[in-house]
Amino acid sequence: MSSPVTHHAVHAAPKGFLRRYIFSTDHKVIGKQYYLLALFSVFVGMLLSVLMRYHMIYPDAKVSWFEKLWPTGAAGGIMTPELYLSLMTMHGTIMVFFVLTTAPQSGFGNYFLPLQIGAEDMAFPVINMLSFWTTFAALVVLLAAFFVPGGAPLSGWTAYPPLSAVGEIAGPGQGTGQTLWILSIALFCAASLMGAINFIATTIDLRAKGMTLMRMPLTCWAWFVTAILSLLGFAVLLAAGILLLLDRTAGTSFFLPAGLVVNDQILNHKGGSPLLWQHLFWFFGHPEVYIAILPGMGLTSTVLSVFARKPIFGYRAMVYAILAIGFLGFLVWGHHMFVSGMNPYTGIAFSVLTMAIGVPSAIKTFNWIGTLWGARIRFTTPMLFALGFVSLFVTGGISGIFLGQPALDLYLHDTYFVVGHFHMIMGVAAIFGIFAGTYYWFPKMYGRMMNETLGKIHFYLTFIGVYAIFTPMHFVGVAGNPRRYPNFKEFEFLGELLPVHTFMTHAAFFTAAAQLIFLFNFFWSMKKGAKAPVNPWEATTLEWTVPSPPPHDNFGGRLPEVYRGAYEYSVPGAEKDYLMQNEPAVAVKE
Repeated sequence: MSSPVTHHAVHAAPKGFLRRYIFSTDHKVIGKQYYLLALFSVFVGMLLSVLMRYHMIYPDAKVSWFEKLWPTGAAGGIMTPELYLSLMTMHGTIMVFFVLTTAPQSGFGNYFLPLQIGAEDMAFPVINMLSFWTTFAALVVLLAAFFVPGGAPLSGWTAYPPLSAVGEIAGPGQGTGQTLWILSIALFCAASLMGAINFIATTIDLRAKGMTLMRMPLTCWAWFVTAILSLLGFAVLLAAGILLLLDRTAGTSFFLPAGLVVNDQILNHKGGSPLLWQHLFWFFGHPEVYIAILPGMGLTSTVLSVFARKPIFGYRAMVYAILAIGFLGFLVWGHHMFVSGMNPYTGIAFSVLTMAIGVPSAIKTFNWIGTLWGARIRFTTPMLFALGFVSLFVTGGISGIFLGQPALDLYLHDTYFVVGHFHMIMGVAAIFGIFAGTYYWFPKMYGRMMNETLGKIHFYLTFIGVYAIFTPMHFVGVAGNPRRYPNFKEFEFLGELLPVHTFMTHAAFFTAAAQLIFLFNFFWSMKKGAKAPVNPWEATTLEWTVPSPPPHDNFGGRLPEVYRGAYEYSVPGAEKDYLMQNEPAVAVKE
């Protein structure tokens, strides 16, 4: 006998174009909107990085369209150091906020959290819509900084004062451009806070009958803990941004000390501390690393289990590891500030905590390996990108051990070693998680399959390319190559490293070109891909029990009932090698 299924009134989809596709309150439409915004942003950010790499090895090259785009920043077609730093600032800001934060959490999370826990929608659909459009406004405001007098800011994605706080006197980009940057981040924080409240309320209150916390897919746990991190972290960054804006426009002195001289002018400020910004920023900034990476961890756990045809190894340990990462993530921000002159005893405390956060990360890694051990692995494109995620996470994490030691960090902090480290563990690993999610969930989102051959070509070219870009950065960093320098040819001690930079730049061009394969595959498959069955991967979670794409209210008015965990594969005695979460009984062979 099957347990009774809860019935709900069927909600008809809105019929007007604006309410259906633009100002929709349907979590699935909003998830797609977030994803497409992140897709646009990642190509803008990638273009900026390619321009930066080009300038590094050809600093004297005259490019006519540089001057057309930036008449003052590239007079005569040659990029100025100020323009280079503004490209670096915008690249980092776009990638961290509008790609790594937006796609895995707001994109996939919005679309699949209600489906995976058996809910009809997010808890607050209107707030969900407002969250997306506030994020969209934040991106527009940020990109507007390119087009105002003085151009985009050049204070880096961390916007350290006093450079970011003193205004136009600091040079190009530090006037209106920097103000727009602060307003953009404030808007993004507000949107993220709205989204975080929605995720937390949805996970706690809207789970289907039988969907206990310990039956949730690890993706849901990752989105839930990420939402908690966002709620606490973005609130602090929002407050810090308001204080920075007041320093710039209202004459306050939160981050500006007394006696500050800029361009031979003594500024009328007193009592502020630039280090206060660093504390507030990195109190958000280190949880931000896990805001970007935790959804990828949850997805990788699911994908590895699906295509290994095995239950995830140590489910409860994985849950507790996610919770531990979320908790410890708020205690380690000081390791970004070892070079700030902090008390050595404080440095030791932050170093010990930094090493401690490696423990739950290692638990997850060993459990992923345990899931794969002895498995019948299906090497699909989602599986390849999930394996790539594990590889990059481990590689990037190993270099983090060096930076967690204050004595080593003092030497390595302002070098390319740090650039290689955080791009591997936060940037590229999270991007591989996004790719894995795209190939895995595309059939459910669009009702069609992405091309597997193109997907595998895309994986191998990208995997080779990112290692070719970011592994050498560790070596040039150990050799003392400073980061943020726009022209290495001006310094004799960097001359021997130029061939390595040339190699990395050509690898960057190669990797960027490979992403065009993905772009073609994505949009071509949306219209021409093979029709997707309801459950093409033979997965067990609830989103694979509904049509592809799902109806407006997800389950057609019949909310599912859950009888087991999310990773029931290779069950002894079962007719199939998997059991759906909503199957009421195990069919045992006679």
